[in-house]
Amino acid sequence: MAASIGGAKTVSSKSENGEEEPGAAPYGNFANYYRFNPPGERLRLIPAADLVAGFSAGGGGVVSLALDVGCNSGDFSVAIYKHLCEMKQNLKLLSCDIDADLIQRATESNPYAESILYVTLDIMDPASREAVLKPYLDKWHCTSFDICFCMSVTMWIHLHHGDQGLLDFLLCLSRLCKTLLIEPQPWKCYRSAARRLRKLGKSKFDHFKTLSIKGDVAQKIHEFLITDCNMELVQCFGNTNWNRSLLLFKKCSLS
Repeated sequence: MAASIGGAKTVSSKSENGEEEPGAAPYGNFANYYRFNPPGERLRLIPAADLVAGFSAGGGGVVSLALDVGCNSGDFSVAIYKHLCEMKQNLKLLSCDIDADLIQRATESNPYAESILYVTLDIMDPASREAVLKPYLDKWHCTSFDICFCMSVTMWIHLHHGDQGLLDFLLCLSRLCKTLLIEPQPWKCYRSAARRLRKLGKSKFDHFKTLSIKGDVAQKIHEFLITDCNMELVQCFGNTNWNRSLLLFKKCSLS
């Protein structure tokens, strides 16, 4: 999972002896996530041309804006920027995560500081979202992002905010961007996350047993984006090695 947003506070994913404990990162803020889920596994499935097709024109001082929600330590942000910038000049990327430690790591190792900005943000907090995203959009004289990346974030939003929280999150993303690349976690990942917490004796996810959106979660997300978010599915890029679909949606034109 590439994201760690939607929780009330940062939670360490390290045990007392400093070793990684996957179940101890209940917001998805795994310290070594990209060691096991390298960005290249996603990028090999995604032609850059398919992503930039709906971007702003670029050139002549016009920027194209991207948003990476739940960026963890920033490896995917850097990789997707490199993947796209040869085709799309004047690309700017804002990457956010709830975990301040991960954002600090991302900022310190950022090779494209002039184009990629990392910020600590709980995307589910409307006031914080407004305080961070609006000034960034205003800076570039834009009203929305050309594309939003949402890589394995939905489960953590769902587990911490329930069914309505997941739907609110999807509505939020659809209003923020013209194009959305989303990688939902399947239901088996929910069960695994809950099982890891139980084995470690941690507090349970508040909403896990009361969720009504389950089973084929990706299909339900797909349907909601179409029926309630005014988006359409452009392409499914296939599944990663960890068996998650990469789905590209775009905002429908208003008649």
